Amino acid sequence: MVDNKWQMHRAGLFDFWYYDNEEYFFADGKLLLRGSNGSGKSVTMQSLITVLLDGKIAASRLDPFGSKDRRMEDYLLGEKEIVQRDERTGYLYLEYKRANSDQYITTGIGMKAKRGSNLDFWGFIILDNRRLGHELQLYKTEFSAFDGSEECIPLSRPELEKAIGQGGFVVRTQHEYMALVNKHVFGFLSLDSYKDLMELLIQLRSPKLSKDFKPSIIYEILTESLSALSDEELRPY
Repeated sequence: MVDNKWQMHRAGLFDFWYYDNEEYFFADGKLLLRGSNGSGKSVTMQSLITVLLDGKIAASRLDPFGSKDRRMEDYLLGEKEIVQRDERTGYLYLEYKRANSDQYITTGIGMKAKRGSNLDFWGFIILDNRRLGHELQLYKTEFSAFDGSEECIPLSRPELEKAIGQGGFVVRTQHEYMALVNKHVFGFLSLDSYKDLMELLIQLRSPKLSKDFKPSIIYEILTESLSALSDEELRPY
């Protein structure tokens, strides 16, 4: 079964930041983003990893330096002085594929932002092999009353629940979403172990690695991100 493990296959952003509907494809679970400074590489990756692994959308998760200046609401609505938008619904998702078979699972989060209000969050997982952009869509189409053009309107949470039906789950909390991803994709025996993995990923993406790549720095990062083993865990069987 190890040879047929889940691998990241495709990532998508819909009505999020400057993206209308963007997809990124992985090769054997790997993705390389190239571009000039300021082109959005960091924002894109920080919005996907680790946000889509555990559903945490805190401002500190969106900046490798730990700053709280960037909020998820800002990525959805944009700067008020520049973008005349006070409400927006957006989606982020990750599609996984078995390495040696055509089996798919998709996990993702939906968010609705209003200026001056708290962000509305929901998470989802699709388990019945349907794929976004193929058998399922994250939007409905309507015709503009202004010029008659076709518009893609993001699904609300109830509309997504209806679309997914019995083929998956839609949950309302970050904790429920994280539990679904761990259960169906990663399979850690406890959520605490899964949280340790997230902390390790956060530490490893830190700019400290690019600034000072020394063994002592690697040791410090691993020590901070991995919890100490108890005497019970170290006791021989």
